[in-house]
Amino acid sequence: MGQPESREAQQPQLPPGQRLQRGWPVTHYGPVPRFRPDRWEFRVFGATAEEGKHTWTHEEFTALPYATVVADLHCVTKFSMLDAEWGGVPARTVAEAAPPADHVTHVMVWAEYGFSSNLRLGDFLDERTVFATHKDGELLTAEHGFPLRLIVPHLYAWKGPKWVRGIEYMTADRRGFWEERGYHNIGDPWREQRYSYQEEPGDGPQF
Repeated sequence: MGQPESREAQQPQLPPGQRLQRGWPVTHYGPVPRFRPDRWEFRVFGATAEEGKHTWTHEEFTALPYATVVADLHCVTKFSMLDAEWGGVPARTVAEAAPPADHVTHVMVWAEYGFSSNLRLGDFLDERTVFATHKDGELLTAEHGFPLRLIVPHLYAWKGPKWVRGIEYMTADRRGFWEERGYHNIGDPWREQRYSYQEEPGDGPQF
């Protein structure tokens, strides 16, 4: 018989400072927006390759190719939810349908009430980044971001806003909502990049 696994080997690996969460707490700033499908649209604008704006209605956006990603969610409030199945439209699919210009370096993700979060283009185009409509095969609830939230598994969860309405391609970095209020510009949980005072040269905008 083989030796039993050590207690350490049986424990899930978590980023530093995180604790395992059973269930999915609701965390957000401000009220839950009301979804109006006849008024909802997803926009891609800014430095697009074709120098124009691309829009999808809710029906058109949810008709884009659907994919699933099994990934963890790490909240900066120190809980981690492991092995959730996220279903939706890959960020790469959106970028292929509405490509960025060659000189784009960053993306601003825009959500309801003017909320925003900035990402490096490489983080946005990661193969596991997805505009999620479902979790574990069920539609997201309004409290958890229905009809659309961005999941960026390798970054803290605030980098993937709820209630997303579009993206802006940018040729230079610019801080989003929480980044302007003291959160780290990159937000890598494995490096415990929680707050802006931890930033090193090159981590944030140069102005």
